Amino acid sequence: MTKSLRFALLGAGILMLASCKSGMDMSKDYYTVTPEVLEAVGGQVPYSVTGTFPEKFFNKKVVCTAVPELRWEGGSVKGEPITLQGEKVEGNNQVVSYKEGGTFTYNGNFKYQPEMAISELWVTFTAEKKGKAFEIAPVKIADGVIATEQLYSETAKSANQAASQDAYQRIIKQAQDANIMFVIQQANVRSSEKGSDAVKALKESMKNYAADTKNYAIENVAVSAYASPDGGVELNDKLASQRESNAAQYIKSEIKKAKIDAAVESQYTAQDWEGFQALVEQSNIQDKDLILRVLSMYSEPERREAEIKNISAVYKDLANDILPQLRRARLTLNYQIIGRSDEEIMEALKSDASVLSIEELLYAATLTQDKAEKKTIYTTATRNYADDYRAYNNLGLLAMADADLATAEQNFKKALSLNAQAQDANTNMGLLLLAQNKPEEAQTYLAKGGESQENKEALGNMYIAQGQYERALTALKGSNTNAEALAMIMTKDYAGAQKVLASVKNADANTAYLAAVAAARTNDAAGVAQNLKKSVSLDASMKAKAVKDLEFVKFADAIAAL
Repeated sequence: MTKSLRFALLGAGILMLASCKSGMDMSKDYYTVTPEVLEAVGGQVPYSVTGTFPEKFFNKKVVCTAVPELRWEGGSVKGEPITLQGEKVEGNNQVVSYKEGGTFTYNGNFKYQPEMAISELWVTFTAEKKGKAFEIAPVKIADGVIATEQLYSETAKSANQAASQDAYQRIIKQAQDANIMFVIQQANVRSSEKGSDAVKALKESMKNYAADTKNYAIENVAVSAYASPDGGVELNDKLASQRESNAAQYIKSEIKKAKIDAAVESQYTAQDWEGFQALVEQSNIQDKDLILRVLSMYSEPERREAEIKNISAVYKDLANDILPQLRRARLTLNYQIIGRSDEEIMEALKSDASVLSIEELLYAATLTQDKAEKKTIYTTATRNYADDYRAYNNLGLLAMADADLATAEQNFKKALSLNAQAQDANTNMGLLLLAQNKPEEAQTYLAKGGESQENKEALGNMYIAQGQYERALTALKGSNTNAEALAMIMTKDYAGAQKVLASVKNADANTAYLAAVAAARTNDAAGVAQNLKKSVSLDASMKAKAVKDLEFVKFADAIAAL
């Protein structure tokens, strides 16, 4: 609580105790009420009482109990009482010396309620002397509650939300492999290899893709030929080169025979040590670890081959099980799957949306800026793919944009029922709860929101609600949002807040309202008038808010001009 308010409550305490002193009047000079308003911090309205009693003031036989009470039209809330007693009273309350006087300090909080904006803080008393009660009139010590912090519920509504993304790709790159195996120290492409299932499947795919140019496009056929590491570098280099040439010539002839337009790109590797290592790692061969250690210790091919051959107990297994698999030429058909164009997707929406995948439907919604059309597309997605949470999440965003929090909540809950760990849906549910002034519940969801910028911004709003303004600034740094400006206002960085507000993308009525608050706190009457007028022009309901807001109590002319 502010120092001035402590002075205010001090004054009330002195006035109270003056009454306790057998009706003696007390000058108003003994207390000060500056400022006249409390302020919400972290959802609470804190207050602090510090009273000082002069010498020969507190009656030795008096007991006084003071109760802070915040009153507004139609309601009130009381704080915890504090009881003081004179020196001759038997009891366990704080004793105030008659001769020397004394002090007391008392702190408490009211839980913030929106009705407190127009309220008055009073102190009520009960007192007795020698068991006989007497009245002390209640004392008003402050007016209303500044609740600028509570604007977090509005900044949450305009925060960047987490839309569920589609994974649609019109062009999807694919590859299909087939191996041509060679006999040791040979490079001819055998008939058995030409007729293998894998090679036949690859050739059949080439024919199909070449015939269906609407849905497929062949990029090339890549030939990668290899020799096993045994046999020496010079021999293997020649052998691998021949295998490359023969495999490439074979596939070129097949492409020409089928009248397919496809390029062939080829290369060779003389000694396939990488393939050798991979096959050894995957095997259960004896002394596998020893072989792998040799590969890690030596990089020269000749030394590697010699050391592995020295492991006589295992070399036979290598020759039988590993090395034959490395004598090969790999044929790779690189092609593209061509999906529907934007126009085709939108046409399918009109004619038969059931042919569209969930990715196409989610993508389709990004092709229009019309909210009603987006809603129709997402609704179609929920019908056709009822187990996918993303369309429900995005329907929730549309409802939030329309300020329909009930519908938004319904959709976010459905999304989370389908995928409780979905980070985007958790972020949005947290923002919704902040917009509903439920920061405690929001925290549970935002904890699952991940590290996205949207979740960081949502957390910043939550930290404001919790009164952790510095932490909010860290989370919101550089976001140029209403929430960042609000956090700056709460830390009294009014220049920083005004700079951020000038940079807010899609500025709204709350942007202008926050600018008016920053102007009020820097005693800029023109800025208050200008920004309040702008805020009300964007949202007429802001007028009623401004009229009640004690931030503008000193700017009656600006309020009257609305």
